[in-house]
Amino acid sequence: MLPFLLRLLARLPLSVLHTLGKLCGLIIYMLPGRYRDRLRANAAQAGYTDPAFLRRAAGHTGALILETPRVWLNEPASIAATTVADPEVLAQARAEGRGILFLTPHLGCYEVVARTLASVKPLTVMFREPRQKALREVVEQARNNSIMRAVPATQKGVREFVRALRRGEAVGMLPDQVPGQGEGVWAPFFGRSAYTVTLPGRLAQQTGAIVLMVAGERLPAGRGWRMHVVRVPEPLPVEPEAQAALFNTEMASLIARFPEQYLWSYNRYKVPANARSPGPAAGDASAGADIKSPAPRTNPRAGDPPTGHTGGADT
Repeated sequence: MLPFLLRLLARLPLSVLHTLGKLCGLIIYMLPGRYRDRLRANAAQAGYTDPAFLRRAAGHTGALILETPRVWLNEPASIAATTVADPEVLAQARAEGRGILFLTPHLGCYEVVARTLASVKPLTVMFREPRQKALREVVEQARNNSIMRAVPATQKGVREFVRALRRGEAVGMLPDQVPGQGEGVWAPFFGRSAYTVTLPGRLAQQTGAIVLMVAGERLPAGRGWRMHVVRVPEPLPVEPEAQAALFNTEMASLIARFPEQYLWSYNRYKVPANARSPGPAAGDASAGADIKSPAPRTNPRAGDPPTGHTGGADT
């Protein structure tokens, strides 16, 4: 039943999917529960407390869910509907001939970002098998039909990442996904300690790869997506804590461009099993020198242009 439903959704116009998704997201948000509480708490941590902003954020979560089957199962049309806001950053990185590490946070449509990038340069991404058997079937189909190369989120996958980067190719991963115990460090994220993956820094140091932060902004009226690309400053700090703090700062700055499209309901501040809880001083100077998260923005109004917007260009 689930595979049939997802294939049906993939046939609907993007404008319809976004409208239905935002409506469903808002309805779920209005129901008391852990989802609403976490969305509110995480957004408030970043300085976003306006009720209208929270409702828009919930709506965009619903839009993300309903647009995903279309991206998975209608890949060419989704890529064609994606433009690039910072083409010069992408072009410069590719011209250098080094491997590129794309860090795509839970912001906007991260599924379409990976496929758009893979359409112009070989891209390897990590994946985790869904727990639901029915969903695994659809994901497997989407992965096999995709232009991306997917590797498991294991040591084998990490080795494949290293090989790809050394060949001058590109790899992609989520920098704000909470890692397992022993695979991360505590670093500030919007002023609060978050257990942050250390793999991006290790990959960049080991292979000399360029690190680009990238996200796909969802455009209104079903017009597609606009991809934002930011180059992480080099050289990277040596210590893993400082690297994690830098990546979190860059990520927070990118989120500030269209913050209502961040997945605020994601349990970003959870403590993994058996991981040491952050001490009272975690996230200060000992976790990233003078690197700090940017000051929270004033709650944006509906229709405000995203900060740092530079217009779009065809991919």
